[in-house]
Amino acid sequence: MSISLRELAQAAGVSVGTASRALKHQAGVSEQQRQHVQQLAAELGYDISRLQRQPIRHILFLLHAQHTTASASPFYAEVERGARLACLDKGIELQPFSVNANSSIRRQLLQQEADAIVCVGFIEPEILAVVQALGKPTTLIDACAPQLASVNPDNQAGTRLMTEQFIAQGRQRIAFLSGSLAHHSIRLRERGYRQALFNAGRLADPALEALIAPGLDLASGTRLALDELLNLAQPPDAIIAFNDACALIVQAACLERGMTLPDDLWIGGFDDITAAKAAQLTTIAVDKAALGAAGIEQLLALTEHQAIADTLQPVTLILRASSGAISTQ
Repeated sequence: MSISLRELAQAAGVSVGTASRALKHQAGVSEQQRQHVQQLAAELGYDISRLQRQPIRHILFLLHAQHTTASASPFYAEVERGARLACLDKGIELQPFSVNANSSIRRQLLQQEADAIVCVGFIEPEILAVVQALGKPTTLIDACAPQLASVNPDNQAGTRLMTEQFIAQGRQRIAFLSGSLAHHSIRLRERGYRQALFNAGRLADPALEALIAPGLDLASGTRLALDELLNLAQPPDAIIAFNDACALIVQAACLERGMTLPDDLWIGGFDDITAAKAAQLTTIAVDKAALGAAGIEQLLALTEHQAIADTLQPVTLILRASSGAISTQ
């Protein structure tokens, strides 16, 4: 006769909830615990089919408040659209939500009565810990954390491709203008930039790596960082910004200075938001709707007892006039 879930939990020395999450490949369980519970289940003859699979009917689309700003919304609005369409096909409700840091995070999340959670973009570690402790199926989009499934654009490959292209076209002093490196995507974009310089045998010049100061809004922070770069004794002849919104601010500020673009300076961004095409901005295209849909598919796969995975979505280099190219894209 098959043992019960409670008996399996007692044998493994864990709670019933932890045993259940381990068997379902859900968040909130260490890999060591997961393997221990699964091994005991096999040895003791626990019938895993007895775990009732609760149908996912309501998914919380958890987005940091900073991603709802005008500069971030072009990207995340498209991610949400893709996720919503994927849910619609399956009869699932998708609910966008941002937590209020001034009240109980756990209470706010529980009040939404979601069956599963998809966390999008940067989420503070303390909030993510509360999400994991809930034990609900959870996936990250445009983010990464231990013991959680994630879906990301290939950030590192994107900036590497652009930097390599700029090097091949004769740019000698390529700068990288970065947002907070606490963001998984930005950190990898900086790494791609550095990797291309290393592959080309170039030393990374710290003066060419500008960081938007914490606490500043994107517009003022970008302009201050740009001033630092352009006031160098040897200013850059190309700037790669961490995203399109930042690159468009760089472009506008340079034109206000009376610079001739792209003769005086090449500019590149990342994401290929709608405004990038109108401004003829060289960028890295991310299929944002596909990213959102892939996050939902990843989340639903967890409920089918599939293993936690981290997947990368391909990106494409789009060359436009901001780097001297002629393009219709």
